[in-house]
Amino acid sequence: MSNPVSSDSASGSDIIMIILAVLLPPIAVALRHGIGKLFLINLVLTILGYVSGLVHAVWVVARS
Repeated sequence: MSNPVSSDSASGSDIIMIILAVLLPPIAVALRHGIGKLFLINLVLTILGYVSGLVHAVWVVARS
């Protein structure tokens, strides 16, 4: 029988980070990558429009 859980599936911490990215995008980016360029980009995007910051945060959290 094959294993139903593949190595590419998201772990529990990844799911929590994505939920945090939806609720508080800059915080999720800061927790994943620290206070740096990605955090500042996300902060500006979130201030300009929540949806743009949300999309950026989910993308940043999901790719790392």
